[in-house]
Amino acid sequence: MTNTDRALAPTKADFVAGTEVPVEPVSAIEGAREAGHLGIKALMVGEGVLVMEAHREKGLIDPEHSHDDHESICYLVRGRMRVVIDGEAFIAEPGDIWKHRPGVPHYHETLEDSLQIEIKSPARKTWS
Repeated sequence: MTNTDRALAPTKADFVAGTEVPVEPVSAIEGAREAGHLGIKALMVGEGVLVMEAHREKGLIDPEHSHDDHESICYLVRGRMRVVIDGEAFIAEPGDIWKHRPGVPHYHETLEDSLQIEIKSPARKTWS
């Protein structure tokens, strides 16, 4: 079973201790190289959804990208980020939430070390 298969296989358990899920270092999103440190913790995969943590180091800039095969909803737990969606910029702070619709270009710039929760539907592994 490949890492992609493991990341997208529905979780059989109804409960997962988040401390037992490893953070996977990420070098690329949607095939484009990351500029900085990003770690992903795939917490749980259901039949049609992936819930993950994104651990972002200050200075990280995701490459601009879009995805035609899923929608993402993001929630900032801690830190600050500049979020650019379809050319419109926002400063995200803890408690803020945003979505990336299919086909809409977007990227993030991490202004402070940050922890983001992201939900992808349907479940997709977009990192390597």
